[in-house]
Amino acid sequence: MVSMPTETVYGLAARADRPGALERLAAVKGSTEARPYTWHVGGPDDLLDGVALQALVERTTRRYWPGPLTLVLRATAPGLELISADGWTGVRAPAHEATRAILSAAPFPVVMTSANRAGETPATTAEEVAATFQRGELAAIVDGGPCAIGEASTVARLGPGGIELLREGIVTMDEIKRTAGQKLLFVCTGNTCRSPMAEALARAALRAALQVKNEDEFGFRIGSAGVYAGPGAPASPHAIETLAERDIALGDHLSTPALESLVADQDRVYCMTASHRAALLSMLPEGAAGNVELLDPGGGDVPDPFGGSLEVYRQTADAISSMVDARLADWVGPTPA
Repeated sequence: MVSMPTETVYGLAARADRPGALERLAAVKGSTEARPYTWHVGGPDDLLDGVALQALVERTTRRYWPGPLTLVLRATAPGLELISADGWTGVRAPAHEATRAILSAAPFPVVMTSANRAGETPATTAEEVAATFQRGELAAIVDGGPCAIGEASTVARLGPGGIELLREGIVTMDEIKRTAGQKLLFVCTGNTCRSPMAEALARAALRAALQVKNEDEFGFRIGSAGVYAGPGAPASPHAIETLAERDIALGDHLSTPALESLVADQDRVYCMTASHRAALLSMLPEGAAGNVELLDPGGGDVPDPFGGSLEVYRQTADAISSMVDARLADWVGPTPA
Protein backbone atom coordinates (compact mmCIF):
# COMPACT_ATOMS: atom_id res chain seq x y z
CA MET A 1 0.00 0.00 0.00
CA VAL A 2 1.28 3.44 -0.96
CA SER A 3 0.10 7.03 -0.75
CA MET A 4 -0.22 9.02 -3.97
CA PRO A 5 -1.33 12.59 -4.69
CA THR A 6 -4.35 13.74 -6.65
CA GLU A 7 -5.51 17.25 -7.46
CA THR A 8 -7.97 17.05 -4.56
CA VAL A 9 -6.31 15.21 -1.65
CA TYR A 10 -3.64 12.55 -1.10
CA GLY A 11 -4.88 8.99 -1.30
CA LEU A 12 -4.06 5.55 0.02
CA ALA A 13 -3.70 3.12 -2.91
CA ALA A 14 -4.02 -0.66 -2.96
CA ARG A 15 -4.68 -3.47 -5.43
CA ALA A 16 -8.38 -3.84 -6.14
CA ASP A 17 -8.17 -7.54 -6.96
CA ARG A 18 -6.67 -8.77 -3.68
CA PRO A 19 -8.91 -9.19 -0.62
CA GLY A 20 -5.93 -8.98 1.72
CA ALA A 21 -4.86 -5.62 0.28
CA LEU A 22 -8.34 -4.19 0.74
CA GLU A 23 -8.55 -5.52 4.29
CA ARG A 24 -5.19 -3.91 5.14
CA LEU A 25 -6.35 -0.66 3.56
CA ALA A 26 -9.40 -0.62 5.82
CA ALA A 27 -7.30 -1.49 8.87
CA VAL A 28 -4.73 1.25 8.27
CA LYS A 29 -7.44 3.82 7.65
CA GLY A 30 -9.35 2.62 10.68
CA SER A 31 -12.62 2.16 8.81
CA THR A 32 -15.35 0.36 10.70
CA GLU A 33 -18.03 0.65 8.01
CA ALA A 34 -17.93 -1.59 4.96
CA ARG A 35 -17.99 0.69 1.93
CA PRO A 36 -16.88 0.17 -1.67
CA TYR A 37 -13.58 1.74 -2.69
CA THR A 38 -13.15 3.76 -5.87
CA TRP A 39 -11.25 2.38 -8.83
CA HIS A 40 -8.74 4.97 -10.07
CA VAL A 41 -7.76 5.06 -13.75
CA GLY A 42 -5.44 7.05 -15.96
CA GLY A 43 -8.16 8.67 -18.09
CA PRO A 44 -11.42 8.32 -20.05
CA ASP A 45 -9.99 5.59 -22.29
CA ASP A 46 -9.79 3.26 -19.29
CA LEU A 47 -13.56 3.10 -18.82
CA LEU A 48 -15.34 -0.10 -17.90
CA ASP A 49 -16.52 -2.28 -20.77
CA GLY A 50 -20.27 -2.71 -20.98
CA VAL A 51 -21.08 0.24 -18.73
CA ALA A 52 -24.77 1.17 -18.76
CA LEU A 53 -25.68 4.37 -20.64
CA GLN A 54 -22.24 4.34 -22.22
CA ALA A 55 -22.76 7.39 -24.46
CA LEU A 56 -23.75 9.58 -21.51
CA VAL A 57 -20.84 8.31 -19.45
CA GLU A 58 -18.37 8.94 -22.27
CA ARG A 59 -19.61 12.50 -22.81
CA THR A 60 -19.23 13.17 -19.09
CA THR A 61 -15.78 11.64 -18.69
CA ARG A 62 -14.45 13.34 -21.84
CA ARG A 63 -15.47 16.65 -20.30
CA TYR A 64 -14.38 16.18 -16.67
CA TRP A 65 -11.62 13.56 -16.66
CA PRO A 66 -8.97 13.80 -15.54
CA GLY A 67 -10.49 15.88 -12.79
CA PRO A 68 -12.40 16.05 -9.51
CA LEU A 69 -15.40 13.92 -10.45
CA THR A 70 -16.03 10.38 -9.19
CA LEU A 71 -18.72 8.48 -11.09
CA VAL A 72 -20.56 5.48 -9.67
CA LEU A 73 -21.49 3.47 -12.75
CA ARG A 74 -23.70 0.48 -13.45
CA ALA A 75 -21.02 -2.06 -14.37
CA THR A 76 -18.71 -4.66 -12.87
CA ALA A 77 -15.51 -5.61 -14.69
CA PRO A 78 -13.37 -8.71 -14.11
CA GLY A 79 -11.01 -8.01 -11.23
CA LEU A 80 -13.27 -5.37 -9.73
CA GLU A 81 -15.85 -7.64 -8.10
CA LEU A 82 -14.39 -6.90 -4.66
CA ILE A 83 -15.00 -3.16 -4.93
CA SER A 84 -18.41 -3.25 -6.62
CA ALA A 85 -21.68 -3.08 -4.73
CA ASP A 86 -24.87 -4.50 -6.24
CA GLY A 87 -23.45 -4.12 -9.73
CA TRP A 88 -22.26 -0.51 -9.27
CA THR A 89 -18.60 0.55 -9.39
CA GLY A 90 -17.04 3.88 -8.44
CA VAL A 91 -14.48 5.20 -10.94
CA ARG A 92 -12.28 8.31 -11.02
CA ALA A 93 -9.39 9.66 -13.12
CA PRO A 94 -7.32 12.04 -10.96
CA ALA A 95 -5.70 15.10 -12.53
CA HIS A 96 -2.17 14.57 -11.25
CA GLU A 97 0.40 13.62 -13.87
CA ALA A 98 2.58 11.41 -11.65
CA THR A 99 -0.36 9.43 -10.28
CA ARG A 100 -1.97 9.09 -13.71
CA ALA A 101 1.27 7.67 -15.09
CA ILE A 102 1.46 5.12 -12.27
CA LEU A 103 -2.19 4.12 -12.72
CA SER A 104 -1.83 3.76 -16.49
CA ALA A 105 1.29 1.60 -16.11
CA ALA A 106 -0.08 -0.65 -13.35
CA PRO A 107 -0.85 -4.19 -14.66
CA PHE A 108 -3.67 -4.53 -12.11
CA PRO A 109 -6.61 -2.37 -10.99
CA VAL A 110 -5.89 0.16 -8.24
CA VAL A 111 -8.28 1.61 -5.68
CA MET A 112 -7.68 4.71 -3.64
CA THR A 113 -9.30 6.27 -0.62
CA SER A 114 -8.41 9.56 1.04
CA ALA A 115 -5.19 9.53 3.11
CA ASN A 116 -6.49 10.04 6.63
CA ARG A 117 -7.64 8.08 9.64
CA ALA A 118 -11.37 7.50 9.63
CA GLY A 119 -13.19 10.66 10.69
CA GLU A 120 -10.16 12.93 10.29
CA THR A 121 -9.34 15.54 7.63
CA PRO A 122 -7.66 14.13 4.48
CA ALA A 123 -4.00 14.98 3.94
CA THR A 124 -3.18 17.47 1.19
CA THR A 125 0.63 17.23 1.37
CA ALA A 126 3.14 14.38 1.60
CA GLU A 127 4.28 15.76 4.96
CA GLU A 128 0.76 15.43 6.35
CA VAL A 129 0.58 11.84 5.12
CA ALA A 130 3.89 11.02 6.84
CA ALA A 131 2.68 12.62 10.07
CA THR A 132 -0.61 10.69 10.00
CA PHE A 133 0.63 7.15 9.44
CA GLN A 134 3.26 5.19 11.35
CA ARG A 135 6.44 3.79 9.87
CA GLY A 136 5.68 0.44 8.25
CA GLU A 137 2.01 1.16 7.50
CA LEU A 138 2.85 2.50 4.03
CA ALA A 139 5.37 1.07 1.60
CA ALA A 140 5.97 4.49 0.04
CA ILE A 141 4.69 8.04 -0.24
CA VAL A 142 4.76 9.65 -3.69
CA ASP A 143 5.54 13.31 -3.00
CA GLY A 144 3.73 15.32 -5.68
CA GLY A 145 3.69 18.56 -3.77
CA PRO A 146 0.60 20.20 -2.25
CA CYS A 147 -2.76 19.23 -3.78
CA ALA A 148 -4.04 21.90 -6.15
CA ILE A 149 -7.65 21.82 -4.93
CA GLY A 150 -7.47 20.48 -1.40
CA GLU A 151 -11.01 19.16 -1.10
CA ALA A 152 -12.71 15.90 -2.02
CA SER A 153 -14.12 15.23 -5.48
CA THR A 154 -17.76 15.41 -6.47
CA VAL A 155 -19.36 11.94 -6.37
CA ALA A 156 -22.36 11.19 -8.60
CA ARG A 157 -24.20 7.99 -9.44
CA LEU A 158 -24.94 7.87 -13.19
CA GLY A 159 -26.97 4.97 -14.52
CA PRO A 160 -30.45 3.75 -15.38
CA GLY A 161 -32.99 5.60 -13.24
CA GLY A 162 -31.24 8.95 -12.99
CA ILE A 163 -28.23 10.94 -11.88
CA GLU A 164 -27.84 11.18 -8.10
CA LEU A 165 -25.43 13.50 -6.34
CA LEU A 166 -23.79 11.46 -3.56
CA ARG A 167 -21.26 14.07 -2.43
CA GLU A 168 -21.02 17.73 -3.34
CA GLY A 169 -17.82 19.10 -4.82
CA ILE A 170 -16.48 21.45 -7.45
CA VAL A 171 -18.43 19.85 -10.32
CA THR A 172 -22.14 20.60 -9.84
CA MET A 173 -25.17 18.49 -10.67
CA ASP A 174 -26.27 21.00 -13.31
CA GLU A 175 -22.88 20.77 -15.01
CA ILE A 176 -23.04 16.96 -15.06
CA LYS A 177 -26.53 17.00 -16.58
CA ARG A 178 -25.61 19.56 -19.22
CA THR A 179 -22.72 17.33 -20.27
CA ALA A 180 -24.42 13.94 -20.05
CA GLY A 181 -27.55 14.92 -21.94
CA GLN A 182 -27.95 16.56 -25.33
CA LYS A 183 -30.15 19.09 -27.07
CA LEU A 184 -31.92 17.33 -29.94
CA LEU A 185 -34.02 19.04 -32.62
CA PHE A 186 -36.18 17.36 -35.27
CA VAL A 187 -37.00 19.36 -38.39
CA CYS A 188 -39.54 19.00 -41.20
CA THR A 189 -41.47 21.50 -43.35
CA GLY A 190 -44.34 22.92 -41.31
CA ASN A 191 -43.69 21.27 -37.91
CA THR A 192 -47.18 19.79 -37.75
CA CYS A 193 -46.67 16.16 -38.89
CA ARG A 194 -43.30 14.45 -39.15
CA SER A 195 -41.07 16.42 -36.79
CA PRO A 196 -43.61 16.59 -33.92
CA MET A 197 -44.07 12.83 -34.19
CA ALA A 198 -40.28 12.36 -34.21
CA GLU A 199 -39.91 14.60 -31.16
CA ALA A 200 -42.57 12.71 -29.22
CA LEU A 201 -41.30 9.28 -30.26
CA ALA A 202 -37.75 10.26 -29.29
CA ARG A 203 -38.95 11.37 -25.85
CA ALA A 204 -40.70 8.04 -25.32
CA ALA A 205 -37.68 6.04 -26.49
CA LEU A 206 -35.28 8.01 -24.29
CA ARG A 207 -37.47 7.68 -21.20
CA ALA A 208 -37.68 3.93 -21.68
CA ALA A 209 -33.92 3.58 -22.23
CA LEU A 210 -33.01 5.85 -19.30
CA GLN A 211 -35.72 4.37 -17.06
CA VAL A 212 -37.02 7.80 -16.04
CA LYS A 213 -40.31 9.69 -16.27
CA ASN A 214 -38.69 12.72 -17.84
CA GLU A 215 -35.62 12.82 -20.05
CA ASP A 216 -34.46 16.12 -18.54
CA GLU A 217 -33.43 14.16 -15.44
CA PHE A 218 -30.36 13.34 -17.57
CA GLY A 219 -30.13 16.78 -19.14
CA PHE A 220 -31.79 15.93 -22.45
CA ARG A 221 -33.79 18.70 -24.12
CA ILE A 222 -35.83 17.70 -27.15
CA GLY A 223 -37.73 19.89 -29.59
CA SER A 224 -38.95 20.17 -33.15
CA ALA A 225 -39.30 22.89 -35.76
CA GLY A 226 -40.15 23.51 -39.41
CA VAL A 227 -38.13 25.23 -42.12
CA TYR A 228 -41.32 26.92 -43.41
CA ALA A 229 -43.33 26.83 -40.18
CA GLY A 230 -45.21 29.70 -38.68
CA PRO A 231 -45.47 29.88 -34.89
CA GLY A 232 -48.35 28.38 -32.97
CA ALA A 233 -49.99 25.87 -35.35
CA PRO A 234 -51.24 22.61 -33.76
CA ALA A 235 -50.17 19.16 -34.84
CA SER A 236 -52.30 17.63 -37.57
CA PRO A 237 -55.30 15.60 -36.33
CA HIS A 238 -53.99 12.39 -37.91
CA ALA A 239 -50.59 12.88 -36.22
CA ILE A 240 -52.31 13.34 -32.87
CA GLU A 241 -54.48 10.25 -33.38
CA THR A 242 -51.58 8.13 -34.61
CA LEU A 243 -49.49 8.80 -31.52
CA ALA A 244 -52.50 8.49 -29.21
CA GLU A 245 -52.73 4.89 -30.40
CA ARG A 246 -49.23 4.51 -28.90
CA ASP A 247 -50.28 6.25 -25.65
CA ILE A 248 -48.21 9.31 -26.58
CA ALA A 249 -49.85 12.73 -26.25
CA LEU A 250 -49.32 15.30 -28.99
CA GLY A 251 -52.30 17.56 -28.39
CA ASP A 252 -50.31 20.37 -26.75
CA HIS A 253 -47.88 20.76 -29.63
CA LEU A 254 -47.52 24.17 -31.27
CA SER A 255 -45.35 24.71 -34.32
CA THR A 256 -42.00 26.51 -34.14
CA PRO A 257 -39.99 28.09 -36.99
CA ALA A 258 -36.51 26.66 -37.54
CA LEU A 259 -34.69 29.93 -36.90
CA GLU A 260 -30.90 30.12 -37.10
CA SER A 261 -30.58 30.86 -33.39
CA LEU A 262 -32.61 27.77 -32.45
CA VAL A 263 -30.80 25.43 -34.82
CA ALA A 264 -27.33 26.70 -33.87
CA ASP A 265 -28.04 26.04 -30.18
CA GLN A 266 -28.54 22.28 -30.66
CA ASP A 267 -26.11 19.42 -30.17
CA ARG A 268 -27.78 17.37 -32.90
CA VAL A 269 -30.34 18.34 -35.55
CA TYR A 270 -32.24 15.61 -37.42
CA CYS A 271 -33.93 16.49 -40.70
CA MET A 272 -36.72 14.51 -42.33
CA THR A 273 -35.41 15.09 -45.88
CA ALA A 274 -32.28 16.19 -47.71
CA SER A 275 -34.07 19.40 -48.77
CA HIS A 276 -34.70 20.29 -45.13
CA ARG A 277 -31.02 19.76 -44.37
CA ALA A 278 -30.00 21.92 -47.32
CA ALA A 279 -32.33 24.68 -46.14
CA LEU A 280 -30.79 24.66 -42.67
CA LEU A 281 -27.21 24.56 -43.91
CA SER A 282 -27.89 27.60 -46.11
CA MET A 283 -28.61 29.68 -42.99
CA LEU A 284 -25.83 28.33 -40.77
CA PRO A 285 -22.15 29.32 -40.74
CA GLU A 286 -19.56 27.06 -42.31
CA GLY A 287 -18.55 24.17 -40.11
CA ALA A 288 -22.05 23.52 -38.75
CA ALA A 289 -22.83 20.67 -41.16
CA GLY A 290 -21.58 18.01 -38.73
CA ASN A 291 -24.44 18.63 -36.31
CA VAL A 292 -27.16 18.61 -38.99
CA GLU A 293 -28.02 15.23 -40.50
CA LEU A 294 -30.87 13.15 -41.80
CA LEU A 295 -32.91 11.25 -39.25
CA ASP A 296 -32.61 8.13 -41.37
CA PRO A 297 -29.13 6.67 -40.73
CA GLY A 298 -29.33 5.15 -44.19
CA GLY A 299 -29.63 8.58 -45.80
CA GLY A 300 -33.22 8.29 -47.01
CA ASP A 301 -36.05 10.82 -46.78
CA VAL A 302 -39.10 10.46 -44.56
CA PRO A 303 -42.11 10.87 -46.89
CA ASP A 304 -44.55 13.64 -46.01
CA PRO A 305 -47.89 12.17 -44.85
CA PHE A 306 -49.67 15.55 -45.08
CA GLY A 307 -53.03 15.09 -46.78
CA GLY A 308 -52.83 11.33 -46.51
CA SER A 309 -55.03 8.86 -44.66
CA LEU A 310 -54.66 7.78 -41.06
CA GLU A 311 -52.96 4.62 -42.31
CA VAL A 312 -50.35 6.72 -44.12
CA TYR A 313 -49.62 8.52 -40.87
CA ARG A 314 -49.27 5.20 -39.08
CA GLN A 315 -46.76 4.04 -41.67
CA THR A 316 -44.83 7.30 -41.27
CA ALA A 317 -44.80 6.91 -37.48
CA ASP A 318 -43.53 3.34 -37.84
CA ALA A 319 -40.71 4.52 -40.09
CA ILE A 320 -39.78 7.38 -37.78
CA SER A 321 -39.88 5.09 -34.75
CA SER A 322 -37.42 2.67 -36.40
CA MET A 323 -35.08 5.56 -37.23
CA VAL A 324 -35.28 6.88 -33.66
CA ASP A 325 -34.43 3.43 -32.34
CA ALA A 326 -31.40 3.35 -34.64
CA ARG A 327 -30.27 6.73 -33.33
CA LEU A 328 -30.77 5.79 -29.68
CA ALA A 329 -27.29 4.30 -29.36
CA ASP A 330 -25.80 7.70 -30.27
CA TRP A 331 -27.75 9.39 -27.49
CA VAL A 332 -27.61 6.76 -24.76
CA GLY A 333 -25.26 3.95 -25.77
CA PRO A 334 -25.68 0.40 -27.04
CA THR A 335 -28.46 -1.68 -25.59
CA PRO A 336 -27.07 -4.57 -23.50
CA ALA A 337 -27.43 -7.96 -25.16
